[in-house]
Amino acid sequence: MEEGKRHYRLGLFVTVSILALAVLLFVLGGRKLFQPTYTFESYFDESVAGLEIGAPLRYRGVPLGEVSEILDSAAAYERDVPLDKRRNYIVVRAKVTLSAIEAIQVRRDAPELVKLGLRAQTQFAGITGQQYLALDFLDPAKYPPLEFGWAPKYDYVPSAPNRAGQILSKAQVFMASLSEVDARALGENLNKLLVSLNAKVGELPMARLTADADEVLRSANATIVRAQPLVTDLKQSVDNLAVITRSVRGVADRGDLDRTMKHIDEALERLNGLLGDNQYDVRVIVRDLRKSAENLRELSSTIKRYPAGALVGGPPEKVRLPAEKSQ
Repeated sequence: MEEGKRHYRLGLFVTVSILALAVLLFVLGGRKLFQPTYTFESYFDESVAGLEIGAPLRYRGVPLGEVSEILDSAAAYERDVPLDKRRNYIVVRAKVTLSAIEAIQVRRDAPELVKLGLRAQTQFAGITGQQYLALDFLDPAKYPPLEFGWAPKYDYVPSAPNRAGQILSKAQVFMASLSEVDARALGENLNKLLVSLNAKVGELPMARLTADADEVLRSANATIVRAQPLVTDLKQSVDNLAVITRSVRGVADRGDLDRTMKHIDEALERLNGLLGDNQYDVRVIVRDLRKSAENLRELSSTIKRYPAGALVGGPPEKVRLPAEKSQ
């Protein structure tokens, strides 16, 4: 009896654990399994290399879902069609899994959106990024739906060529147009150009140009010869300046310059003190020197006028004329 109860409890525990795990998985993400989704398909008559199952589906950059299938129309719809009549389109199916509301809304509005120009095209997420399926509105007259003769399994959304593929196609057309250029005419034009160029070169005064070039070279050589002594003197001056700089640096490093400046400062201080203590005596000496200079100036003037009288006596007597004596 006890053993039966233990088995019953064990079975109950396992059942409850499984139910709890299922509820947890459902809460974490299992609910999406029961949410409504919307799947559509589009056909491409060009390569979709780089587009993989699971690639993002975006509407003008907004994530909507992912690519669910990529297959050939021959395997999906044209098994019984002769080879020469098969379309050989690439069938790309995508699923809108963002939310139940988005799926319901896209399913309801898809026919009208297609009439307004909704188109699917492959794009790159950057220059070298992953390729994804993009939905956007384009000119429906410029990008009409592809022709096919089967009933699509899912709603059909027309496609538009990849922009990168269009650029490559235009480049190929341009290269093909270049290859169609008349090579013979191009060669003849090139020969004419070379003949004209040779004629123009022959008309040039080569002798005069050569003489002018020689004259310019001789002048340049003479200038270089004259400049060499200047360069030598400049180098000598630079060397002397370097020697003086090293000497000054040596004096500064030994401290002689600082000692000399200190001695000069001390001498100036002593001279200022001496002048301050004997300021009156200096003034008297300066005044006496000034008087002595004035006396010397007068003596010099007298000697110039009366050289003999300045040395032996006073000035000579005034000479009287005969007419003055008679009076």
